[in-house]
Amino acid sequence: MYKNLAAAVAAACFFSPISSLASEPSQAALKSPVKAAFVYVTPVFEAGWTHQHDQGRQALEKALGATVKTTVVENVSEGADSERVVRDLARQGHDVIFTTSFGYMEPTLKVAKEFPHVKFESITGYKTDVNVSVANARYYEGRYLAGVAAGRMTQSNVAGYVAGFPIPEVLQGLNAFTLGMRSVNPRAQVKVIWLNTWFDPTKERDAAFALFNQSVDVITFHTASNAVMVAAQERGKMAIAYHSDMRKVAPDAQLMAVTHEWGAYYTQRVNDVQKGQWRSGNVWSGLKEGMIRVGDFGPKLPAKVRDEIVKVQQDIVLGKRHPFQGPIADTEGKSIVALGQTLSDVQILNMNYGVSGVIGKIKP
Repeated sequence: MYKNLAAAVAAACFFSPISSLASEPSQAALKSPVKAAFVYVTPVFEAGWTHQHDQGRQALEKALGATVKTTVVENVSEGADSERVVRDLARQGHDVIFTTSFGYMEPTLKVAKEFPHVKFESITGYKTDVNVSVANARYYEGRYLAGVAAGRMTQSNVAGYVAGFPIPEVLQGLNAFTLGMRSVNPRAQVKVIWLNTWFDPTKERDAAFALFNQSVDVITFHTASNAVMVAAQERGKMAIAYHSDMRKVAPDAQLMAVTHEWGAYYTQRVNDVQKGQWRSGNVWSGLKEGMIRVGDFGPKLPAKVRDEIVKVQQDIVLGKRHPFQGPIADTEGKSIVALGQTLSDVQILNMNYGVSGVIGKIKP
């Protein structure tokens, strides 16, 4: 599935940031509401990947009111099931369909060819078509800041990382977290366990416990549930939430959260449909544009560390600092980025290695 990802991403269309995000309902609303559908890879929980997308959907409804009508189909498996669901939604007359998982990309493209008048938004995909747009977030920017927190707080100098699949998006986060951690703690290491699934709370929990048994005292994850946070709370470890704030299940464990904010993007794109201005594109935005946010600090994180994170975040937003600025070496000691150099967007999107400090196979 991911075999030719690097080559395809390198040839992807122009990346443009979010600009002029809509905050008010369109004055040129259609006679009938825009019908917007959302396809989710898991059920809608109180926190996590799907929760954040549904929060974005609700923000869209709040912003555009009666001029938009949304439909949700949740817990849809990647592959044949998603193709069937997306096709059904197109047949039902939806004007725009948001498919919110990487594995939905190919099914979305296939269905889009059958329904040229329907707009499709492939979230975390990278292939576009005349009626297929893609959007993703620079998750790695938030991950770098999380690494700074982990580096300051660890006593064992060992952090844990529970991850789904070794695709570039996940490797970007793993590597940025490691680099952020080592920027303040050069002895730090990050142990990774790959699950080959986005959502399996039992496996996520078991992986967390396995890492805690390997000297890990602070942990984070790139999976879809809150199981790792629950495990950290139970074992008295520190954890950094991902996708959304998870203090409800980990009030003592959570140091901070890296959250995804989709509401402004969804509002803008539906507003574009309303105005007849929707165009295919490729958006990749981060801290500066507000698609990635860090905060939701827990009680264990000292004020001076919070202040440091805020300062580093400001430097990233202003372009004074980049998570992937050299010198950077891979796990085998090979130079990836020289001193004074920074990875380009294409190089980041092609990432297929672990940086020095990552412990564990990059390909599970």
